[in-house]
Amino acid sequence: MLKLYLIGLSILVVAIGANVLAHLIGARTWYDFIGLLNKDGMAAAFRQLSWKDLLWLFVVYPFLLGCSYLPGKWFYEWLTGNA
Repeated sequence: MLKLYLIGLSILVVAIGANVLAHLIGARTWYDFIGLLNKDGMAAAFRQLSWKDLLWLFVVYPFLLGCSYLPGKWFYEWLTGNA
């Protein structure tokens, strides 16, 4: 249970940092995209996304979150001595 908690915490911290980074580089976040979907519908929402938004939402952000389990796993292993 501790392992899952630490991995989840790691993912949360990376997700928050990634959203800050998205803001700094001017890319839309998933919150922005969902707002567009609700307001304008799917086709219009996708038309409003730039190549940078698409790259961020569908390549970079998922990659960062996918890798973010590693620090939690490593911290758990360090904390418990399990390798």
